[in-house]
Amino acid sequence: MFVVGGESLIDLISEPVGPDGTIRLVAHQGGSPYNCAIALSKLGNDTGFLCPISTDGLGTYLLGPLAEAGVKPLLKDRVEAYTTLAVVTFDAKKSAQYGFYRNADRAFTREGLIAGLPRALEVFQVGGFCPIEPEDAAVWLDVANEAARRGATLSMDPNVRPSLVPDFTGYKARLSQFLDVVNLVKVSIEDLGALERNKAVKASDFSAAETEAIVRKYVADFLDRPNMGLVVVTFGEEGSRAFTRSGSAAAEIFPAVPFGDTVGAGDTLMAGILTILSERGALNRDGLRGLDSAALGEVLRFGAVVAGLNCRHFGCVPPTRREVEAVLAG
Repeated sequence: MFVVGGESLIDLISEPVGPDGTIRLVAHQGGSPYNCAIALSKLGNDTGFLCPISTDGLGTYLLGPLAEAGVKPLLKDRVEAYTTLAVVTFDAKKSAQYGFYRNADRAFTREGLIAGLPRALEVFQVGGFCPIEPEDAAVWLDVANEAARRGATLSMDPNVRPSLVPDFTGYKARLSQFLDVVNLVKVSIEDLGALERNKAVKASDFSAAETEAIVRKYVADFLDRPNMGLVVVTFGEEGSRAFTRSGSAAAEIFPAVPFGDTVGAGDTLMAGILTILSERGALNRDGLRGLDSAALGEVLRFGAVVAGLNCRHFGCVPPTRREVEAVLAG
């Protein structure tokens, strides 16, 4: 089983301002780990989701797509805390911007999460919210280590959100603890820029030379970690790059036609990468470290197609494996 741990929430997504000047918000199920779990299952993987789900109506709303995609909720008892909310607006390039109101995603215990893990699992994906709060980070780190003890390869998509973190120095120290144990990490250039400047940034805030220097600095740091095998960096419209100790590669985006928005693009790309790595038999520390440039290019191409197909929709709508194969065959 592939297990994804972390947050689920409701994205309140802004529609264009109407003629009356009113902004209307449409509720979509979301959260990076939630999206990734659904994408993994739709790509044909046996997938479990480790996250508290509220007893409120929005919690029931969250369960629908999980069931439709075949994802197994691993925490059987729902919680009384209200569903976590994210308010999503868009900039001029239609890139998503987020504000968060957290509740149910933090209503867990160490014992409950560990009890929810299957006895054997191939992958444990650490959610981006896991390092944010000190008490949460300690629990999720124990869960990740227990998953590794049961045979899982550990992956992480940090989704660095400075606006959520009152103590960014402490957050970076906690994130570093997770990076010491995971085998694969996917980060955006905005994630790396935020770690570098200790605040939210946009890719356009950096010159080409600054971007390259930041990428080289953090990729070298990550690959020097004791368990790290693969680092993937995404650049929005500029595509993605991958790095191991044996090679590196770059891939362009797969164009979304018609274009919807970018919600969930990184989550679905991550699901694609994990899927193709598993099928190549490379989803372990040594297998990841041994990926050469040619293999990395193939992995990124598969992930790009998965992400591009998702971006044909509004909100996160991961493609099925059949849709991905149709593109690859063409």
